[in-house]
This record gives sequence, structure tokens and C-alpha cells, in this order.
Amino acid sequence: MTPGNEPAPSMNITACPGSRSRSPRRSQGLSDEAVRPRRILITGCHGFIMGYTIPVLLEQGHTVYGVDNFWKYGELRRGFDDHPRFHFFRGDAKDVDLLRRVVFEHKVEIFVASAAIIGGISMFHKLAYFLLAENERITCAGFDVCVEAHKAGFLEKVVVISSSMVYECADTFPSKEEHVGACPPPQSTYGFQKLACEYFAKGAWQQHGVPYTIIRPFNAVGIGEQRAQTDSEVLSGNVKLAMSHVVPDLVQKVLKGQRPLHILGSGQQRRHYTYAGDLARGISVCIADPRARNQDFNISTAAGHTVLELAELIWKKIHGPSVPFEFTSDDAFEHDVQLRVPCVEKAERILGIKCNTPLDEALDEVIPWVKEQVAKGTI
Repeated sequence: MTPGNEPAPSMNITACPGSRSRSPRRSQGLSDEAVRPRRILITGCHGFIMGYTIPVLLEQGHTVYGVDNFWKYGELRRGFDDHPRFHFFRGDAKDVDLLRRVVFEHKVEIFVASAAIIGGISMFHKLAYFLLAENERITCAGFDVCVEAHKAGFLEKVVVISSSMVYECADTFPSKEEHVGACPPPQSTYGFQKLACEYFAKGAWQQHGVPYTIIRPFNAVGIGEQRAQTDSEVLSGNVKLAMSHVVPDLVQKVLKGQRPLHILGSGQQRRHYTYAGDLARGISVCIADPRARNQDFNISTAAGHTVLELAELIWKKIHGPSVPFEFTSDDAFEHDVQLRVPCVEKAERILGIKCNTPLDEALDEVIPWVKEQVAKGTI
């Protein structure tokens, strides 16, 4: 950790997630160039997916510089904070001077644009303008510095952590990477801004020659995501929730004895719930492997489930087979996409990436963690 940037001692301590994550140094088809240690800057380093990804990068021998202002969850620590090759800088990802100082002083080779204002689907409505405006400022700051660093001769590329929400209005399934340019643009401001991030990457390449990689993770499932500071409690049946993400919300309601279980919409919405440890291994390959240069990738499991199938699986894991599954449908949110099915062929063909952890196994990690956090009052 960089001296002078230590987090305050009052932080929540959160262990590194990803107990099922295997060392990826020679997995996923990594080339010799891909495992060469790099100096990598990650904005939003203490976020959910990066909580899984940074330990993988450190295992591979990379040096990671992290920038975060703890906007979403408040102050917390990750298990990697004290790693000798992790250096933390507390600050805002919109702060161009901070980003420039870190990038230029440490000759950062890969810039991972991960910081973003993000939350559950209820946030898409409550903070629609803020999501668009603030994320655009974050994007501009990062790319301005990347252009400068590339001109200076040491930045290899920028990596954009985009979102499956760019496929919000897709009408071709499974959705291939090239479909992004053909399908209608997202209707939510969050999805639209994530698409704009991808255009920033393409524009920086076209005008300034800055190489890029675009990564679209799908529906991450894992531990470590606590209640966001902006979350407001919503009554779902007889249970108050922050309405953040479907898996922890369903787990909480079942643990708290809700019966029948309240589901948003019909429950026929189909998603590809992907274990975050698998996403982390895939993201690490996209970051370091030269074959990912100027490419975009869907990173996801190939297995899809409806929300109703997910709910019943959670119900049976908590209650066992003796308690019949019961549910009722509540009104859905406007931007609750009904069908999101990725094509994962490109990531496997070019980089050897496979996200194979079954949802059943991922839930075995998530349910005990949610139960513990409910008892602590952190979610």
C-alpha cells in the first residue's frame, strides 16, 4: 500500500472474495506475453467485480494501482489492501490531476476504466440524470489521461469495463459482439452511457491510436457487495430491501421467511448469472493478453435461467425439498429487460475464456455470506 494513502481504521473489513477462483497464471490459454508482469491502474478498485479480479491479477505477478473514493459502499477494506504489489490512492476517478499523477509517476502500462456510478434497477429511475452525467465525467477524465500517457510512450492500452446493458434493446439472440452496432441503443441512461464508454475507446483509437479492450460482464453473482449508501429501502411484500440486485434480494427475502416469495414481474425474465470468480479470470485475460487488443468481448456463462428458476433454486437451498415453493408477482420496473442472452463464442475462440461454474455452486457461496451480512446489518 502506498504510504500516506492508508484507509481510515474505521472501515469495514471485507475478505477477498472468490474462494473458488483458481490460479490463472497458465490457465485460459494465456500466452507468454499475457503473463508478463504489468503496471496496471484500476479505477473503482474496491468495487464488487474488482474485488474478485485484483487478487487474480496479483497472483499473476502484476502490480496494481487502485483508485477509489468509496462512494458506493462507504469505507471498506479488501483482503488485498496489504499486498506488497497493491498500491491504493484514495480519490475521485473524475480527478484528472490525481489520475495523471498516478499514471505518469508509476508509468502505468494498462489503464482499467472500472469506476462507475452503478446500483440496482431502482437506481436507474431514481438517479437517471446523475448516472449519465457523473459517469460521463468519470469516462472523460480517464480517457484524457490515457491519451496523454499513450503519447508519452508508455501506456499500452485502456480497458473498458462495459456492461451487458448495452444489449438492453437487442432483438437478436444470442447477442454477438457485432450486434451492438446494429441493435437499437439502450433506453436507460445507464445502458446508454456504458455504450458511450465503448465509443470513447473507439474514438481514442481512431484519433490518437490508443489501443483498447472492451469487456461486457453479464450478471455477476458473488459475495462482497454490501448496501450502497444511496440505496433506499423499498417494501417488497412484507420485507424491506434496498432493491439492489436480484440474487441477494431473493436470498434475503427467503431467509427472512417471506411466503409467498415476491418477484418483480412475471419471473420469466431470462439472465445469464455468472460466477464472479469466472468473470475475474476472464477479465484478467482480457486485460493482459495481446490477442485482446482492439477487441470487445462478452464474458458470461453460456447457461441461462429465468428469475423464477433462480428463485426456486434459492428457495430449495434454504428451505429444503419439504417446503413447497410459493411466489407472487409484483409490478416490474420499466427497464427490467425480459431477455438478455449473450453469445460467448468469441471470448472462448480467441482467448480460451470459459465461465463454467454452475449457478448452483455459486449460490452455495453466496447464501451463507448473505445470511451473515443480514445478521450484521450490512445489506
